Amino acid sequence: MVQVRSTPSQALNIFTVAGLVIYGTGICLAHSHALGMGIRVAGLAVLAFVAMQRRSIATWTLFAILAGTELGADAPHVAIRLHVLAEIFLRLVRLIVAPLILGTLTTGIAAHGGLRHLGRIAWKTFLYFEVVTTLALLLGAVAINLSHAGEGLALPASPTTNNVIATTATHPGLESFLLNIFPENIAQAVAQNQILQVAVFAILFGVALALLADEKKAPLLSVLQSLTDTMFQFTRIIMYFAPIAAGAAMSYTVGSMGLSTLLPLAKLVATFYGAILAFLVVVLLPIAILARIPLRKFLQAVSEPVAIGFATSTSEAAMPLAMERMEEFGVPRWIVSFVIPAGYSFNMDGASLYLSIAAIFAAQASGVHLSLGSQAAMIAILMVTSKGLAGVPRAILAILLATASMFHLSTPAIMTILGVDALIDMGRTGLNVAGNCLASAVVNQLENHSD
Repeated sequence: MVQVRSTPSQALNIFTVAGLVIYGTGICLAHSHALGMGIRVAGLAVLAFVAMQRRSIATWTLFAILAGTELGADAPHVAIRLHVLAEIFLRLVRLIVAPLILGTLTTGIAAHGGLRHLGRIAWKTFLYFEVVTTLALLLGAVAINLSHAGEGLALPASPTTNNVIATTATHPGLESFLLNIFPENIAQAVAQNQILQVAVFAILFGVALALLADEKKAPLLSVLQSLTDTMFQFTRIIMYFAPIAAGAAMSYTVGSMGLSTLLPLAKLVATFYGAILAFLVVVLLPIAILARIPLRKFLQAVSEPVAIGFATSTSEAAMPLAMERMEEFGVPRWIVSFVIPAGYSFNMDGASLYLSIAAIFAAQASGVHLSLGSQAAMIAILMVTSKGLAGVPRAILAILLATASMFHLSTPAIMTILGVDALIDMGRTGLNVAGNCLASAVVNQLENHSD
């Protein structure tokens, strides 16, 4: 008889599932406050035991997210004050993003053939971005048409609507967008964390450096390589703080909004997260299989960046770690440093999925019937206006308001979505991070086959 022995890793996986099941049971018993809270705390204790045994940032982040949710629900006044911890983490991450991109992208281009290699991966990268984001928009439209989440929703006019619109940044037109790609002052671009501008400067600087003779570019390449290695080490140090920041961000979200306030729009939230699951299964999984990407290894590589993006609702927070993990996964640094920063502006899968859901939700809530042709036109508009979201404050809201005016939808329908935007933004950001990590792996596979 063959005896099957469980390894310590398998045992910890069982404990993790058990902890999640216990915690979920406590949520289901929320009507009995004391009993429900006791069961949830027991589930958290099991997960804390697993985290102490594994000593991995991903496991601690999972525990912190659930603990933050519990704290936000049970002690909102305390939870709201913890937001400063999440803000400190975000500031530290923003501090390293620009120099990290500058170092990795410049050295990657200068050391790997300059224009020839850059041009070859650029068209593959942007073709991939366009195809995947279009599929995300289409899948979002299908999801909201199936759920009818906006139908029958009463939307009284909000007295704060005009104030919100007044403080919302206008999404730039094509001319403004093109101008904003190119920096006037690289120091200013770095200081303002204009990722796209820093990336453009790094590309041009890397090409110029590649054109120099080897003896002239070697000293500067050495300095930039040292900068890159230092920033990756800096990233590792900061990421030890990630679980605390993730828990603080989650506790603030739940504590400031309250779980009960989410119920009226629960159908919209469920539609969005159902669409995320469908997008992962129908779009990203087949792409990964066709590209022959090892799924288990990939999931292990992206778990921490996705968890951080989910908890903080900020792609910037996950970008440095995502770049490091994809390099460890096997994607060359020069590909990672081009694809992931570019995807930050042009491959926002989660944002694309959300935009079509939110726009059609607004039409349903406004009582406006959109024909198939009108929905196709709306998706075409969103395909163009959704590009270059990074660095534009409240850009998604601005895009939705502009789209609403084009199709004569009521503004309160858009503003109502703000009530659950913080909850939706977590999934939106997590999918953005996962999509960009996969994009870098796919482009690398395409490069390997073309060599």
